[in-house]
Amino acid sequence: EGNEPGDSTKITYRELLHKVCQFANVLRSQGVKKGDRISIYMPMILELVIAMLACARIGALHSVVFAGFSADSLCERILDCGCSLLIT
Repeated sequence: EGNEPGDSTKITYRELLHKVCQFANVLRSQGVKKGDRISIYMPMILELVIAMLACARIGALHSVVFAGFSADSLCERILDCGCSLLIT
């Protein structure tokens, strides 16, 4: 379920696995490896869950930043955790 009432999406476990594996391969192609730190700056959508699971799949640490934060707040969080990649 998303942020808005009535806003929802259905997906099977097989479809989710396929999308997670695809995105994990994208992250690997960008040089992300086990132990890297990644920030995720997205609203509550299916792609947020896919990004989180893809990070976990390859062993990268992820930090979800609420999409309502300002650019300065996002910058501070990225610098504090030493992220190598930002997913938006």
